Amino acid sequence: MSIKQLKLKIVTPERLVLEELVDQVSIPTTLGEITVLPNHIPLITGLTAGDVAALTKGEYAPMAVAGGFIEIKQGENNITEVAILADFAEHVSELTDEKILEAKTRAEELKKKLENKDTVDFEHFEAELERSLTRVKIGDKWRTRKYRK
Repeated sequence: MSIKQLKLKIVTPERLVLEELVDQVSIPTTLGEITVLPNHIPLITGLTAGDVAALTKGEYAPMAVAGGFIEIKQGENNITEVAILADFAEHVSELTDEKILEAKTRAEELKKKLENKDTVDFEHFEAELERSLTRVKIGDKWRTRKYRK
């Protein structure tokens, strides 16, 4: 007997980040963190900054994400499909110490720019700051944990 799985797809405006079958996935949503298992009810909701942790055969594949939407639906052959349309997504293995340090520096620069309110594009500022802080937070969280690259 085969174990039911989900079809997970993570997409950003720039690229397809991940597309594979997984056992379950935990996602940070505007409703709180949810874990999606096979046969989950259909759902469309907002995605918040945090980590998407896909679990397959006991191994996690964590992704740092920020902004966007998720859709959960029953697809072909009664397979639950999870589509994550993110403004930003990176696998934790892409978050090197150098990138995390760069993100910390960038976040500090952006905070200083906020002081000069006349020249700040708040929408752009908020998106950049969220990405930088998410990289730092998720990189630190998964640094000592075991995960699949």
